[in-house]
Amino acid sequence: MFERTNSTILLIEDSPLDADLIKRALQKVETGVTLNIARDGEEAIAYIQRWDNGLPVPDVVLLDIQLPKINGFDVLKELKSHPRYRLLPVVMLTSSDNLDDVQTAYELGANSYVLKSNNYDQLSSAVNLIHRYWCELNVHPE
Repeated sequence: MFERTNSTILLIEDSPLDADLIKRALQKVETGVTLNIARDGEEAIAYIQRWDNGLPVPDVVLLDIQLPKINGFDVLKELKSHPRYRLLPVVMLTSSDNLDDVQTAYELGANSYVLKSNNYDQLSSAVNLIHRYWCELNVHPE
């Protein structure tokens, strides 16, 4: 069975508190995790250029909806319309339980939609399950 020893995640999250909690949750993972954080939609889209210039492409993107400058749906559209990164797994990790947001996310190509819990243990568990699935179990196309 194919197993990765290291993984890279791009977290697109404007809340410093949520970003810190997610970072802490990922630090509990036994394998090496590189976490890159974009604080707004503009910064997130700039990562595409960095990937084109040699920055390692992440195994998965964790994307919030409510972001400054460019919202999460527009970031998702940009990622899914890019010829090289359209297959990159994107997990919407958000506090929005609005069914229209869920529908829109999937219509735009999100691979998963996960609600952020206000409870740290539940958030940590969700983040670790996301990591385990998308970075360890899932086989990515080349």
